[in-house]
Amino acid sequence: MLSLPAMALTLQQAREQGKVGETFSGYIAARSNDSETTALVAKINQARAASYRQLAEQNNVPLSDVAHLAGSKLVERAKSGEYVRGVNGLWLQKP
Repeated sequence: MLSLPAMALTLQQAREQGKVGETFSGYIAARSNDSETTALVAKINQARAASYRQLAEQNNVPLSDVAHLAGSKLVERAKSGEYVRGVNGLWLQKP
C-alpha cells in the first residue's frame, strides 16, 4: 500500500519558510530549488492555470488578463514576512 509522505510541504508552509513567493503573473515561483518545493509550485500553478482558464472562458476575456488580475491581488494580500516578486523581477519581503 502506497501513502503520501507524512510531512508533505503545504503552500502556507512554503510561503512561511520563504521557499515560494507570489508574482504579478498570477503564479507562484520557487525561491528554493529542492524537489519538494518544485513539485508544490508545479501542482499549485497547474491548478491556478485551470481556474484562470475557466474564468477567462466564462467572462470572454484573455487568460493573461485573468492571471495578471489574480497576481496583483495575491501580491497585495501576501502577509508580512512573505516574499513577492516585484515588477522589476527582484524578490521583496513584505514588511
